[in-house]
Amino acid sequence: MVAHTDIDRDGWIGKLPASLAPYAILARLDRPIGAWLLFLPGLWSILLARAPRGETVRLIILFAIGSLVMRSAGCVVNDMWDRKIDRLVARTAGRPLASGALSMRQAAAFLALLLCVGLAVLLSLNRAAQLLGAASLILVALYPAAKRVTWWPQAMLGITFGFGAPLGYVAATGQFDLAALLLYAAVFFWILGYDTIYAHQDREDDALVGIGSTARLFAATSVPFLAVCYGLSILLLVAAGLAAGFGALYLIVLILPACMLARQVWRLDVDDGPLCLALFKHNKWVGLAVGLAFLLGRI
Repeated sequence: MVAHTDIDRDGWIGKLPASLAPYAILARLDRPIGAWLLFLPGLWSILLARAPRGETVRLIILFAIGSLVMRSAGCVVNDMWDRKIDRLVARTAGRPLASGALSMRQAAAFLALLLCVGLAVLLSLNRAAQLLGAASLILVALYPAAKRVTWWPQAMLGITFGFGAPLGYVAATGQFDLAALLLYAAVFFWILGYDTIYAHQDREDDALVGIGSTARLFAATSVPFLAVCYGLSILLLVAAGLAAGFGALYLIVLILPACMLARQVWRLDVDDGPLCLALFKHNKWVGLAVGLAFLLGRI
C-alpha cells in the first residue's frame, strides 16, 4: 500500500496564520467529513422524532454546531492519547502533537475551550438530553484506548460516534423508545462498516505498532464483512422507520442510500489507501440520502 497522509495543508488552512493552523489541523477542520458523520445520526433521529417544524430546525442547528465542536474535541483527545503512536504511522506523523507543532498544554487549553462551547449547546437541550449528553463524554474519553485492548475499536467508535442518534431523539421527544433503539443499532453497523474501510489505510502500520482494528482482523475478507454491516444497517433503518410510523415513500427513498452502500462494497480494494479514503468520505452523501428519506417520510 502506498503511504499517504489525509492532512490537507493546501486549502484554506494554508492561508491561516502560522500560530493558528496547527489548531485547525488538530481539530481536523481541514477535513470536515468527521463532523458530517457525527452530525448525520443526530439529523436522522431529529427527523425520525417528528417534532414541530420550529423545534426541528432549532435542534438541527444546535446539533450541527455541537457536532463540529465535539468532533474537534474528540480529535484532540484522540491525538493526546496517540501522539507517540502517530509518529510511527505515515498517515498521522504530521499531526500537530505527533510532530511537535503543538504541546500537550496547548492542546489541553484548546480542548477546554471546545468543551465549553459544547456545554453551551448541551444546556440548550432538555434535561433528559443534557444527562444523556454528559454521559457520552465517558465514551469520548475511553474510545482512544479501545485500539490498545481489542481488535474492535471500530465497534467502540460505532457506539460513541453514533450517540447522536439517541441524543437527538431524546432532545426532540424527551424519551427513548423502540424506534430510537433501532435507529441507534442501524447507525452502529453503518459506522462499523465505514470505519473498517477507513482503517485499511493504516493496516500495515497498525500491524507494526501492535494496534488492533477490524481492518486487520478481517483483512482480505473485509468485503463480505462490509456487506453484512451495511446490509444490517439498511434493514434496521427500515425497521426504525416502520416503528415510527413512516410509510411507503420513506422505504422507496431508502433504496438510494442502499444502492450507494452496495457500490462501496463492490468497489472496495483494501490495498488501495486513497480509494479507501474516498469510499469513507462518500458516506457523507449516504447519510444525506438517508436524511432525505426521513424528511420525505415525514410528509
